[in-house]
Amino acid sequence: MTSVKPIIRPFRFGIQASKAGSRKEWVEIAKTAEDNGFSTLTMPDHFTDQLAPVPALMSAADATSILRIGALVWDNDYKHPVVLAKELATMDLLSDGRLEIGIGAGWMATDYEQSGMVYDKPGVRIDRFLEGLEIIKRAMSGEKFSFTGQHYKITDYISAPLPVQKPCPPVLIGGGGPRVLKLAAQLADIIGINPSMKDGVVNAATITHMTADAVSEKIKIVETAAGTRMQNIELNIRTFLVNIRDSADEAINGTANMFKVAPEMIANSPFALMGPPAKIAEDLLARRERWGLSYIIVGGEDVNSFAPVIKILAGK
Repeated sequence: MTSVKPIIRPFRFGIQASKAGSRKEWVEIAKTAEDNGFSTLTMPDHFTDQLAPVPALMSAADATSILRIGALVWDNDYKHPVVLAKELATMDLLSDGRLEIGIGAGWMATDYEQSGMVYDKPGVRIDRFLEGLEIIKRAMSGEKFSFTGQHYKITDYISAPLPVQKPCPPVLIGGGGPRVLKLAAQLADIIGINPSMKDGVVNAATITHMTADAVSEKIKIVETAAGTRMQNIELNIRTFLVNIRDSADEAINGTANMFKVAPEMIANSPFALMGPPAKIAEDLLARRERWGLSYIIVGGEDVNSFAPVIKILAGK
């Protein structure tokens, strides 16, 4: 299939938050995100010290008027796809069409170990995720359907309610390895460019997937697999390393020392945003031009410090 470059899309920004000590604190995060120009509030889906994403995201939607919501990402293994599809459609309906469906095959080994779920090999988890995604998409249609796969069997099922966004809320698939990136290129509306999490933990190997060259390779895989479909895909990145301060050198060197890598690697990595807002804005413009990355997600702790960057890039 012929490779097609992504179109240059307007910037969109999100935060990934996970917990709060009270409703008031959680609502304040959501309102601040909306007021500061963020498009989306996302959450992880783990069994660690975090709020449960479905009720927490619905609470955030209720407290705001235009802020979009979604998981980054729901683990297909944690809920039967019929159950998740019903919850997702309900969230889209009750938020007036503000849901994004971030979904994946699952990666964090400790979630499975602590819960007693079987931690299958990546290929099995990916196969099951593909079946789950197909079921979710078909459920969103509201039409009766049956499905028989290796992992799920659905018989004469009609799902309700239906989502506001037709035929289905935007689907985000994040990928770090070739197989998932190729599948995302064929199935997703939004593709998250991720480090590889095949080991089930964040380790020294993870950082090797965060270099500029590694990102170029990942996006080339997506472009080749997507072909002409690339024009309809939004490219996303969760920037894990954000340090907004007057001295870019101090931020870069401090982060490089922490991870025991060369400063140049941090300076050039699309997963890192280092320095004052004006420099970060310039870096984001250059990265969008080079890679097509336009949907940028930072941490919940960056909800205020990152606001000046959004103002600089507003409308660009």
